[in-house]
Amino acid sequence: MKTRFVLTRPLRSLLAAAVLPGLLAASPAALANEPVVLLTSWYAQAEQGGFYQALADGLYAREGLDVTIRMGGPQVNGMQLLVSKQADFIVNYDLQILKSVEQGLPVVAVAAPFQGDPQGLMTHADVSGLDALAGKSVLVSTSGQQTWWPWLKGKYQLQDNQARPYTFNLQPFLAGADTTQQAYASSELYQAIKAGKQPHFFLFADAGYPPYGSTIATRQDLIAQHPERVAGFVRASLEGWKRYLEDPTAGNALIKRDNPNMSDELLAWGVSTLKQYRLVSGGDAATQGIGTMTDARWQATRDFMVAAGLLGAAAPWQQAYTTRFVQGLRVLPAAEQAASRWIP
Repeated sequence: MKTRFVLTRPLRSLLAAAVLPGLLAASPAALANEPVVLLTSWYAQAEQGGFYQALADGLYAREGLDVTIRMGGPQVNGMQLLVSKQADFIVNYDLQILKSVEQGLPVVAVAAPFQGDPQGLMTHADVSGLDALAGKSVLVSTSGQQTWWPWLKGKYQLQDNQARPYTFNLQPFLAGADTTQQAYASSELYQAIKAGKQPHFFLFADAGYPPYGSTIATRQDLIAQHPERVAGFVRASLEGWKRYLEDPTAGNALIKRDNPNMSDELLAWGVSTLKQYRLVSGGDAATQGIGTMTDARWQATRDFMVAAGLLGAAAPWQQAYTTRFVQGLRVLPAAEQAASRWIP
């Protein structure tokens, strides 16, 4: 799918530039918006809603940032585009950030909009939990083999011969009574229900899977040279997430403009799963604010990766993140969203 771009400069600024040039000349700060490119992890959908809400509500512009949101996708290498300076921020995954830092890449996570990974396992109705997978086939993608599968296998004493390739086709699951598969509540679970099934869904975060579900990553040079730009982007993004959970109307309008294949029904389902599983507002975010990160969570993820052979014990894992941009922000979720679903 061809990537589409979001135009970000507020219309009022363009009109002011055309109608009031004298006023703007007297106020150069009005034209001082810094261009910033955010690359998301997938096509525009509810899982990126907070960023679109921040754009729609003018929160980035308020921070002096002219933000362009570009969609990710299966053929987009976000880490490569970040390192090559074709993007300033990317929505990424802390496991990949830790591995990238081990390889010497100058990338740093600065906030975690998702306190838990939205990944889970979808099963048929006879499965009562993740501890009841004996004799079941588990459909695992290539990326899953290097992320959640080692954790699931180790925690529940599963066997490698239970794993089968997952090709992002729902038919093997629909046709196989003893088949389970990786899933996001916002996509595969939705599709299975639309196909007439009543599957069970078990969120890995509920069972102690340690990674954050998504992180905002940037480069070391951007932090060193423009810390105010990083701080402004983080502030606006996290406030955007709070607003999106309260009323996603404006953000969804931009999502649909960027991704015309996104329906109102699927967006509503996506927002409902964000709220149901408290992916944004649960965990430490309930008391410390949306986007917060802790040393303990990063170390738990590092320890899991080392134990699973996914990361070397000597990897400089503390260089993979900084909490300086989320400390003290306290963008607290609304009261009805603040109760934590799980304790990380």
